[in-house]
Amino acid sequence: MRKKPQKKAEKYRIKKGLLKSYEIYGNNGHFMIPSPQRGVLFVCVSDGGGWDHISVSLPNRTPTWKEMCFIKDLFFEPEETVIQYHPPKSKYVNYHSFVLHMWKPRGMEILLPPIEFV
Repeated sequence: MRKKPQKKAEKYRIKKGLLKSYEIYGNNGHFMIPSPQRGVLFVCVSDGGGWDHISVSLPNRTPTWKEMCFIKDLFFEPEETVIQYHPPKSKYVNYHSFVLHMWKPRGMEILLPPIEFV
């Protein structure tokens, strides 16, 4: 994860109310970022507990691939790999029907399949 959000993202940080955070928090915080498609993306970013994590949601639809790529580019370096997990049913959690998550364990590279398999 970038050491701090790009300036493009920083201007959309929530700085008032219960979800407020400040630039000194680095990536940690909540952001309301205009979508490159339509609507406003609610973005929650954290880098604690050994994980980089971003959740992206909208009130009435799931974010698109294009929107997820847009957010990834704001907060992660171009050559970083991040993943979406599909856990076992017994460990599945769903608090919001229209949210997607990006995860990256800190301090390690995520194994990718050989490119010719894709």
